[in-house]
Amino acid sequence: MAKRRHSAKEEILVVPFLDILCSLIGVLVLFMSVLAVAQTKKAKGRTPEELERSQEYVKSTKKIEEHKKKEEEASKVAVELQKAQQDLQEKTDRYLKLRRLIDDAKNSKEQFQLAILKLQKQLDDLIVEIEGLKKQQEEQNKEKAQLMAEIESRKIPADKKIPPVVVQPSGAGMGDNVKVYFVECNGGALQVLGAWGEDYRLGASPEVVVADVAYNHFLREVAKDPNSLILFLIRDDGQGAFNNGAGRASSDYKIRVGKLPIPGRGKLDLALFEKYRGNIPKPPVAGAVPPKPAA
Repeated sequence: MAKRRHSAKEEILVVPFLDILCSLIGVLVLFMSVLAVAQTKKAKGRTPEELERSQEYVKSTKKIEEHKKKEEEASKVAVELQKAQQDLQEKTDRYLKLRRLIDDAKNSKEQFQLAILKLQKQLDDLIVEIEGLKKQQEEQNKEKAQLMAEIESRKIPADKKIPPVVVQPSGAGMGDNVKVYFVECNGGALQVLGAWGEDYRLGASPEVVVADVAYNHFLREVAKDPNSLILFLIRDDGQGAFNNGAGRASSDYKIRVGKLPIPGRGKLDLALFEKYRGNIPKPPVAGAVPPKPAA
């Protein structure tokens, strides 16, 4: 059966619709292409300014990181330097302490050596003085024996005694403030006459004069008074004794001395000097070491 043909009025034109659809699709494709290109530019392609800023940012970031690293290294170096300074200070303190200890030990050693030398000098002086005292004792024993023999040989009967020798002040007299002490020089001996209430006899050799305790005590006490005078009464054989005894008094103790020759062997009479005679304390126990004379 034959189809019925439509009339011209009933036909619909679809060409314009397709054209519009195709145009719309083309526009959409173009839009998508533009977006894709723009997106590609944002992801990969950048402008020179953006690229430069990006590079500067990267460099700045690296510099900041490098700066931080350097700060950390500087902090470590500062800590190590501080530790080194502390170690140096500790070692310096230890060095100074050890140096002081060494100096103290050295000074102590020198002081100890000086003390030993001083003690050795004192020991040597003491040995010399002991030798002098021993020699003094030997000479005193010999002198005692000689004197005893001389006394026995010179014994005079009671009816033939030798008259005493009167010692008289010379010149126009002496001042009232002068204190006179007498030492008899006889042969090889000295005799201090009544300086402390009794006579004292000693040998006149230089060793004995220097070491004798009582005689040095006598000189030291007399030297305390500048107005004192030691008058040495010299027998005919007493010049040597005078030289040693007066030399010790004058040179070492700076005492004013005088001498008066005594003729004969008679006993000395000092009554005319009674008001001028001085008096000193009794000497220490015999055998002690005599003190050094004052400078």
